[in-house]
Amino acid sequence: MELPERVTLPFSLEEFPEIIDVRSPAEFEIDHIPGAINLPVLDNQERHEVGLLHAQNPYKARRLGATLITKNIHRHLAGSLKDNPNSFAPLVYCWRGNLRSNSMALIFRAIGWRSRVLTGGYQAWRKHLSADLDPLIGASKPRLIILGGLTGCGKTRLLHELNRQGAQILDLEGLANHKGSILGNAPDSPQPGQKRFESRLWEEFQKFDPNKPVFTEAESNRIGRLQCPPPLWKRLGEGKVVLVDLPLPERGKLLAIEYEHFIANPQSLKSTLDGLRRLRGHEQVDEWHRQIDACDWPTFLESILLKHYDLCYRRPGSEDSIYSEPIATVSVTNASDSDYEKAAADLIAKHS
Repeated sequence: MELPERVTLPFSLEEFPEIIDVRSPAEFEIDHIPGAINLPVLDNQERHEVGLLHAQNPYKARRLGATLITKNIHRHLAGSLKDNPNSFAPLVYCWRGNLRSNSMALIFRAIGWRSRVLTGGYQAWRKHLSADLDPLIGASKPRLIILGGLTGCGKTRLLHELNRQGAQILDLEGLANHKGSILGNAPDSPQPGQKRFESRLWEEFQKFDPNKPVFTEAESNRIGRLQCPPPLWKRLGEGKVVLVDLPLPERGKLLAIEYEHFIANPQSLKSTLDGLRRLRGHEQVDEWHRQIDACDWPTFLESILLKHYDLCYRRPGSEDSIYSEPIATVSVTNASDSDYEKAAADLIAKHS
């Protein structure tokens, strides 16, 4: 039987409309090639069992591994792959480009599909991405336009409206799955790991037209537990800053929308705020607790904006901020969709 073809980086991912990661779901979750689907030949538990057995008896481990791999490939062929045409030509990879990917690719070749194996597997991809990421995100183009402003002014809402109207955006909080503050954790899903975050950044920058501006938000060098890569952090500091301004009561309304999961779970909110006792003092945190217990959300939201978030804010152009003095201010009157639609249209007209 003809052995599977092998391909070696660098190459364009666009050459392979179908990319299959045969590693376990846990490995895939940590990071994977952009656009890949996970069709594991060993699930998490099976991989663990084969690994333990290999330390005791390599021959028996290979027998067990072969049995499980064959079973799982059969399951994929009868399931998600059952309707694929004769022209199906996927790129297949595993951790190192050896047993797991070769096993699937060999069966695909026997069927008649032109499957190819990535030499070096995910390890080779990660090495390639690491070498490519810094020059990609650190390049002088596309130029970055930074949306600055106090928490709750609607920077993310404006960013998404810019995208809806056709502008290029870099949603760092979306890629990091975190809003960049003590209340910033997403309610239903964890942050990705650093490797996955960097892969997402690489994928986003691959899409950008270098001749058009990219709008993004002013962030700190850490978003939750993730680190902004130094070349991107440097570029953020060099970008032109547009300040977004929204009246305090309207900021409170937006915060209520963004953090509705906390309002729905007051005890979780109070537990999170307890982490601020050292910084803001017991008296202040106890006051917030009382406001929460009374469901006095307008008072609480304005209070936490004024007495926590605004105190943490580093205004662009100040000595303690990496961001430059704003070149303009976008004043949004209220938190309505129409105001952000107008603000986005004005920004696109001025900076495109």
